[in-house]
Amino acid sequence: MMLSNNNIASFFFFSTLIFTLLHSSTSQTLIQDSCKTCSDKDPNVPYGFCTTSLFAAPASRCASLKGLGMISIRLTRYNLTDTRCHIKQLLMSKKLDKYVRSCLETCFELYDDALSTVKLAMKSYATKKFDDANIQMSAVMDSATTCEDAFTEREGVVSPLTARNDATFKLSAIVLYVLHAVQTGSANSTTELC
Repeated sequence: MMLSNNNIASFFFFSTLIFTLLHSSTSQTLIQDSCKTCSDKDPNVPYGFCTTSLFAAPASRCASLKGLGMISIRLTRYNLTDTRCHIKQLLMSKKLDKYVRSCLETCFELYDDALSTVKLAMKSYATKKFDDANIQMSAVMDSATTCEDAFTEREGVVSPLTARNDATFKLSAIVLYVLHAVQTGSANSTTELC
C-alpha cells in the first residue's frame, strides 16, 4: 500500500499539532501552578499579574521552571528600561515642581543602578549563583520601593510612577519566588518542556 503525499503531510501536520498542544498545556500548567504558589506565598503578587506577565513572553510557552526564572528576570529588565525612559521623559517637563523633580532624579538614579544590578542578576542566574542573584534581585525590588517612598515624604505629592514601581516590585517578587523554587527543587527545574 502506497501512501500519498497528502496522507504523509496530514500525518506530520497532526503529529506536530498534537505535540505542540501537549507541550503548550504543560507549560501553561507550569506557569499557572508557579503563579498560584507565588501568589499564595506572597500577597503582593496577584495571580493574574503573574500569569499575564509570564504568558506575555513567547519563550515561556516552552520553558522549564529554571527557564521561567531567566524569563522573569528579563521581564524585570525590560520594565526597568522602560521606566527609566519614562522618568527621563517626565524630567523634560519645564513645569515640574522642584520637589517632584528631585524625586524623579532620585528615581532615575535608582532605576539606572537597578538596570546594572539586574544585568548582574542575569549573569549570576545563568551561572547558577542563585544566592548572588537573590541578593541582586532584592536590591532591584528595594529600588522600586525607595523610589515610591521618596514621593510620600511630602504631604500632598502624588507619585507619577506608582504603577511602574508596583510592577517592578511584583516582577522582582516573581523572580525571587522562582529563584527559591529552583534552589530548593520545588518543581522539576531541569526538564525543558519544548
